[in-house]
Amino acid sequence: MSNAHPSPTGHANRLAATTSPYLRQHAHNPVDWWPWCDEALALARATDRPILLSIGYSACHWCHVMAHESFEDPGTAELMNRLFVNIKVDREERPDLDKIYQTAHQLLARRPGGWPLTVFLMPADQKPFFAGTYFPREPRHGLPAFKQLMQGIERAYREQKTAIESQNDSLMAALAELEPRASDALPERSTIDAALQQLDESFDPEHGGFGDAPKFPHPTNLELLFRHAADTSPAGEPARSALEKALWTLERMIRGGLTDQLGGGFYRYSVDTRWMIPHFEKMLYDNGPLLALCCDAFAVTDDPLFRDAAVMTADWVLREMQSPEGGYWSSLDADSEGEEGRFYVWDREEIQALVAPAEYDPFGAVYGLDRPANFEGRWHLHGYRTPEAVAGELGLEPARVLALLAAARAALYVARERRVRPGRDEKVLTAWNALMIKGMARAARTFDRPDYLESAEQALAFIRGTLWREGRLLATYKDGTAHLNAYLDDYANLLDALLELLQTRWSRADLDFALALAEVLLDQFEDPIDGGFWFTGRDHETLIHRTKPLGDEAVPSGNGIAAVALQRLGHLVGEPRYLAAAERTLKLAAESIGRMPYAHATLLFALDEWIDPPETLVIRAGDERLDAWRREAQRGYRPRRFVLGIPTEESHLPGTLAAMVPGERPRIYRCRGTQCEPPTESLADVLNQTP
Repeated sequence: MSNAHPSPTGHANRLAATTSPYLRQHAHNPVDWWPWCDEALALARATDRPILLSIGYSACHWCHVMAHESFEDPGTAELMNRLFVNIKVDREERPDLDKIYQTAHQLLARRPGGWPLTVFLMPADQKPFFAGTYFPREPRHGLPAFKQLMQGIERAYREQKTAIESQNDSLMAALAELEPRASDALPERSTIDAALQQLDESFDPEHGGFGDAPKFPHPTNLELLFRHAADTSPAGEPARSALEKALWTLERMIRGGLTDQLGGGFYRYSVDTRWMIPHFEKMLYDNGPLLALCCDAFAVTDDPLFRDAAVMTADWVLREMQSPEGGYWSSLDADSEGEEGRFYVWDREEIQALVAPAEYDPFGAVYGLDRPANFEGRWHLHGYRTPEAVAGELGLEPARVLALLAAARAALYVARERRVRPGRDEKVLTAWNALMIKGMARAARTFDRPDYLESAEQALAFIRGTLWREGRLLATYKDGTAHLNAYLDDYANLLDALLELLQTRWSRADLDFALALAEVLLDQFEDPIDGGFWFTGRDHETLIHRTKPLGDEAVPSGNGIAAVALQRLGHLVGEPRYLAAAERTLKLAAESIGRMPYAHATLLFALDEWIDPPETLVIRAGDERLDAWRREAQRGYRPRRFVLGIPTEESHLPGTLAAMVPGERPRIYRCRGTQCEPPTESLADVLNQTP
């Protein structure tokens, strides 16, 4: 689907030939857009015109606003075409460019960036000399009009080249200075405690979450709390405190407006502290990790709230986000019919007409229809009260209220399906697919849902068949075209997803694929001298800067995921090169982690497992006990236990797995890090040991 607005002439620019739905949204702008390509860069050099670089993504609300106000306006387009070479970039296809120029924006503007990102580059070398985000058509919000800005920028380029070049030298030095420095020592274990302390200080005890509005889900921080709770004695206060924070935050997100109460799935973030009004786009990369977290919360608590949230999210993915070819699509737009949230919000009278009177009273009490409208005169469904509390107020059995709520939600969902749907970005991104494959595999294992496993396997088969070419990954696919060299996040997250799938069912092909990905990580991305992984491979296009991102952002850190996955794979097959690469990554990150521990949760997982390696259980059996024992070993929340069930007939296994031979009876091998115990034929003996 597309939000493109055709020009009066129907003329299409070069973006019509691209794979990105976001770029295609601009294919009928009167702007003479180029995609990022050698030809556009050469044109800028040849004509000595600065590059106007505009970066966004298809589900971005303010990107749509700026497009409508400026890029569809013939007068603005005439100015852009005359003064600049205009390049449009989809940040989801080119995160390498986005990371560089977002950092440059922060250095130039001295404030965080965002989307749309608007950057003006020198034509000779693509170094940025001015950066901003959204600019309006007319001056407002303290921002200049976009036309005025462009004229001032072009004049500055002509009249102040020497000053700009001096600024560029300083900027490049600042970018280099931001890169991490190698250390001789691993981060201290105390940095994990420091991260937990920082989360404690920023925790919102009333509504859950961390910090003030806008509130983001931050799944890696919630996972840090879950892992800490599992690591601490059940009687210990730290475990209870950490678990309560994570569960309360997840519960408020699930009951509140961050969740689509009718169709499942989580929105991007909340604009308020109460998780009430979201930014309505739904991103695959949020929903994969949040699906896994809901599974973990259910494993910890057995609370059906978390089971239902996981099932609704996974079912939404199956229903709306998986392509017929198998890959998962990227996102749903925040807007429909030109309005943010229109698809999701309701008039009270509309709801009253759709549901039975007996259903309306509890539904209205739970979701706030008995309160003032909460979104521009309409209602976005937000759980103000729990069904149990409303049952008490109405004198009904809780089970009866739950049944009435379910019936009302079903009726509203059917009615909502008749509305004009938000646009869907139907490109398949390798890294985001990996995050969802991991979530689906976790859900399949937690809830014994073969359909979720089949979904994950279909997505993996699509990646292996379409985006894995001659021993290398590609980053993106759309409409029959797979292209762009994959990034660190693609390799690291796919390796991590394969390890998750291997714990759900055995596949020799998946183990071989994981080993192949690990080898490319070391060959193409690792810095063997200073440690850590570059975001781009050795044979990637040369850009103005090459980054080694360490902190978690909207997605987990590629360096962190690589370190965790390589450690687990290294211990599984006994490959010291993988363990050494993870150790070098942690040493590189030591200073960065020390400065801001909570922002590096994924690397802290790797540090935790380096200091105290998880338990690996390899079960060899030839009968139904293979799956039965695997399930029993995985019961509950076990972040420190990696369980693999390998059939008796599987032979010629790699590394240390080759020595884990089957016996006449089912056999279990137990290892901690590089230390393995003699095999046992008693599952109870293994499970009774302290992991």
